[in-house]
Amino acid sequence: MKALLTGANGTIGMALRKLLNQNHIEVIGWNRDEVPVDDYQRMEDFVRETQPDFLFHLAFASKLTGIENETWKINYEWPGELAWITRKLKVKFVFTSTNLVFSNRQSGPFDTTSKPDAESGYGYEKRMAEERVRSQNPDALIARLGWQIGHAAGSNNMIDYLQRQMDDNGIIRANVNWKPACSFLADTCSQLIDLAADCPPSLYQLDANEHWNFFEIATALNKLHGNPWKVEAVSGEIMDNRMTDARLQLPSLINYLDLP
Repeated sequence: MKALLTGANGTIGMALRKLLNQNHIEVIGWNRDEVPVDDYQRMEDFVRETQPDFLFHLAFASKLTGIENETWKINYEWPGELAWITRKLKVKFVFTSTNLVFSNRQSGPFDTTSKPDAESGYGYEKRMAEERVRSQNPDALIARLGWQIGHAAGSNNMIDYLQRQMDDNGIIRANVNWKPACSFLADTCSQLIDLAADCPPSLYQLDANEHWNFFEIATALNKLHGNPWKVEAVSGEIMDNRMTDARLQLPSLINYLDLP
């Protein structure tokens, strides 16, 4: 079998590529320099030439190059075109979205019937992209993800954030009033593969945080990694970004962390 990945060099992409290879699935990364995302015919030709069984769309506008309306083109227009191409060529399409489609005006945990309301920025672009993907390809699978937890720094995951806070400030101030949507990276990748292989077209939400706040999670991660950081509890804005989906069995954070 064969999988085509956008964002193959990103946080999730690198981990997903490794796991797909372990499952004896050939992986082809999408090179935007060779296959421009604003050239529909070249994109369709590329997918037709590679003949993948799955297309995992993980990429987003992380490194801007100065193109006009670049984030909109990357985060909204591109996934819509891929949805149509995969529908036309009968390729299973997995589009990764984000819990940021919900603004902080709402409080979670959000289920799959909760109405996204982000009105600007990345969350808005992803919210609009979800709608366009559904319209262009009713057989697509949409997977909303939370903050990813890696096992070390080196990519854009929670460990990097904690290490940067420590490096920059000498302390990590962690909000006891914030319950973030999050999951361990390896579990997220495993679930994405299971979705592609076994699950019907639908919207899915991948989140392993049952009820813990950011201070509890940061403290547990600090202990797991040998207490390299100074973590301080602070009382900040009340936020609950968690998501639920009773159809999925994503391993709980408590499987890995010493949490209350």
